Amino acid sequence: MSVVAKNIDLGTIPKEWPSLQHKARTRLLQLHFDAHSGHLGGNLSCLDILLYLHHYHMTPDDIFVLSKGHSAGALYITQWTLGLISDADLKTFHQDGTLLCGHVTSEHGTFATGSLGHGLSLAAGMALADKLTLKKRKIYCLLSDGEMAEGSTKEALEFAKKHSLSNLIIMIDNNGWQGFDKVEKVKGNAVYNGHDFDAMKKAFSEHTLIYFDTVKGRGTHFENSLESHYYPQTKEQYEDSLRHIID
Repeated sequence: MSVVAKNIDLGTIPKEWPSLQHKARTRLLQLHFDAHSGHLGGNLSCLDILLYLHHYHMTPDDIFVLSKGHSAGALYITQWTLGLISDADLKTFHQDGTLLCGHVTSEHGTFATGSLGHGLSLAAGMALADKLTLKKRKIYCLLSDGEMAEGSTKEALEFAKKHSLSNLIIMIDNNGWQGFDKVEKVKGNAVYNGHDFDAMKKAFSEHTLIYFDTVKGRGTHFENSLESHYYPQTKEQYEDSLRHIID
């Protein structure tokens, strides 16, 4: 579910990148507004990471695991920008009988996730299997900062370290919020801007455990607020977000 990785030098941002961001962000806003669904903030915080990964970094053989399954909308929109999901498909988001559920399913996300703390264990298992069978691909796993508190996540990190899984790329969407309050800022590791093209390229070239600083609800009137986690948008909020959206 990606294009062939492109060799892009630092400081050279593809000319289509800003328009890709804007196109994806406005469609994500519409997706959640039409479905009257929440979790928009965490979708917006990781959208740029997903776009960068799938358009400019991953190869067709690589695997992506969305551990923070409630950000399914961002993954669906990324796949839409790649032509893998149609507008007709997007209209079924959160509807009865849909394959585009509010928490990602195996049809579009490798594994069904959303009950936090399981994605990294699954990704680490795949990475170990690939290492043992000499399969030449990488496993990319995106987690929320909130699920870093899960015991299963910590055990998976220890498992990855013990087995030296250099083929496992772990990303944390460090937007500072979880379900009911702020998450204490993660310290002791390199932190990169999860909305900046060059920062993402540098991070992936240097690390296999990456903390991305992101803004929950980025580009909207309610960015960096708890309201963006659960609450659906009203018509007025949706229109205000479209007027003030940033890239």
